[in-house]
Amino acid sequence: MVEQCDRLGFDGTIWPVHPTRETLGGRKCFRSIADLPEAPDAAYVAVNRERTISVVADLAMRGAGGAICYAAGFAEASAEDAASANLQTRLVEAAGDMPIVGPNCYGLINALDGAALWPDQHGAARVENGVAIITQSSNIAINMTMQKRGLPIAMVLTAGNQAQLGLSDLGAAIIEDERITALGLHIEGLDDVHAFERLALRARELGKPIVAIKVGRSEQAQAATITHTASLAGSDAAHDALFTRLGIARVDDIATFLETLKLLHVHGALPGGDVLSLSCSGGEASLMADTALPTGLDWRRFTEAETGALRTELGPMIGIANPLDYNTFIWGDWPAMIRMYEAALAPDFDLAMLVIDIPPADRCDPADWLGATNAFIAAMKQTGARAAVVSSLSETMPEELAQDLMAKGIAPLCGLDAAVRAADAARFIGEVWSRPLPLPLLQTSPTPSCHPRAGEDPLINETDDAFISASDNMSGTTSQPTPSGAPSEVGPRLRGDDNCDDEMLDEYRSKYELAAYGLIVPKGINLSADEAVNFGDLTQPFALKALGIAHKSEAGAVRLNLTTNAEVEAARNDMADLSSRFLLEEMAPKPLAELLVGITRDPTVGLMLTIGAGGVLTELLDDVANLLLPVTEADIRRALGGLKIGRLLDGYRDSDATDIDALIANIICIARYAEAHADTLEELDVNPLFATQYGSVAVDALIIKRRPQ
Repeated sequence: MVEQCDRLGFDGTIWPVHPTRETLGGRKCFRSIADLPEAPDAAYVAVNRERTISVVADLAMRGAGGAICYAAGFAEASAEDAASANLQTRLVEAAGDMPIVGPNCYGLINALDGAALWPDQHGAARVENGVAIITQSSNIAINMTMQKRGLPIAMVLTAGNQAQLGLSDLGAAIIEDERITALGLHIEGLDDVHAFERLALRARELGKPIVAIKVGRSEQAQAATITHTASLAGSDAAHDALFTRLGIARVDDIATFLETLKLLHVHGALPGGDVLSLSCSGGEASLMADTALPTGLDWRRFTEAETGALRTELGPMIGIANPLDYNTFIWGDWPAMIRMYEAALAPDFDLAMLVIDIPPADRCDPADWLGATNAFIAAMKQTGARAAVVSSLSETMPEELAQDLMAKGIAPLCGLDAAVRAADAARFIGEVWSRPLPLPLLQTSPTPSCHPRAGEDPLINETDDAFISASDNMSGTTSQPTPSGAPSEVGPRLRGDDNCDDEMLDEYRSKYELAAYGLIVPKGINLSADEAVNFGDLTQPFALKALGIAHKSEAGAVRLNLTTNAEVEAARNDMADLSSRFLLEEMAPKPLAELLVGITRDPTVGLMLTIGAGGVLTELLDDVANLLLPVTEADIRRALGGLKIGRLLDGYRDSDATDIDALIANIICIARYAEAHADTLEELDVNPLFATQYGSVAVDALIIKRRPQ
């Protein structure tokens, strides 16, 4: 650590503490913390795990400003190692009010002030401003400091086990430094979702964008998939929803992570996705266009006047398009190149990118390529365009050139794929930041969920018979229906571990509870196995469903288009071995589209609303959008617009458009129910939710609750 501080030019005082050595790194050693002249501002604790606890206690008693704990073998050692977990608890207790980072981490590098509380070599160098990177992996942190892409790294922090200070705490501490321009997070697991939310909102307030790599896309939070929603929603989907809500750009690889940080350092969040590509190759132009296909970037066309200005410089043989292949007819005529670049940059693109690869000076003469780059720089200065220079290969952007471009206000981006993804990430942040601030996340109980063991029947007992009367209003209003004959409080239990006390509400009870929050459901009556059928004011045709079964269609527990008592009786007899209780409903009008709307509980981020293609298309299309609660009407409208079935909702190929306002109103009712039951709701599934030309109606519903112990 002493060596690393010296290498970075740290000009503060360093006090080595060692029980036997006289000197360390050319500095006098003190025998103990008690022998120090005064309390240190920060301490690096590099002793074994048992000794770490006593050293931290001594530092806390002395009034030290904080400590980094390097040793491993604490809670990360093994999930079954109670002794290691107990050591971590003792460590936190020993620290008391003194902040500690780690354990099991390398520490921090402050390249702004030359302080390196860091035990090993690294690639950081002094900078006046730059980005900060926080990671839970010390080795990944080392690797990132070794980059030669021109990225100015101002700070690197490793969070380790996050025993006391978590990633969010570290981010909140450094984001206030005016020399930090953007924040990069490598996340293995979030410490506190509400602290993370506060960090993201403060970064947005300061205009400092955040980009994140979150590992674990395959991880699933659910122990079982009773509902369709649970089969689609996992922990990774919940983290995606969190990042989207907060305007944090998520990327999947380190190259894109670093290039995005570089772009954000130079230009911040982009105001939009209108981009320009300039290259002297049709192949490069095509690659740029193809690479951007899955992104939100738009290659806006040149206007007629802009095309004319470019044609004046390029001549009649060049096709004017975006991405633009300007060819090499004027290559080497630098005044003409500058004029051409100026004409291309004159339109107000959100980002203009010159694609050029600089050959290695030990093999070629790069003068012409540098001449083309300098012409672009001159045009950028003249037009004030937001610009980037992109190398199609990461190794063909010399570090010296990258640093020079950055000093001139141009983002040097290494690698065509990473550059396009970085531009899209910066566009995404700008798009989210342009919206109103999101509502605060729900505060929910962290009580763990219970689910049936695989292969076991989730039903143990049954509800009493009762009657539900729900609105047949298909105009899209959400006036509250007036259910009568409320169901018994006794409900089916979920068989899980011995401590499980979750309750699965059948379709009848689920609809009853949701209708009280305004959800439009069909009129229906609850029948026992031997009860005489009385249609009352129900209108044929009818649907008969066996109650207490999660996936009724798969189990053959539904009969449709019934019109007479005899047909209802026959259908009930056919399903007698499935249940002793049945729901007889009016059949809903044929929909223009079927949707799934569900709620799941993620152990980290809380309740998540999933909206997607419903009915038989649920698993087939995997067409979903995830939102964290609470939500607004604008959130839901935007989510629906992003679905593949969104075109069906708007009217596809001359078909009628759905009553989108009624659909949104129903989804809002489901969300409000979930918000009101945030501490008891485990899962909720409305599938399908019909969308018609004149309204919306929930055809099936299932709720899983946590029952009071």
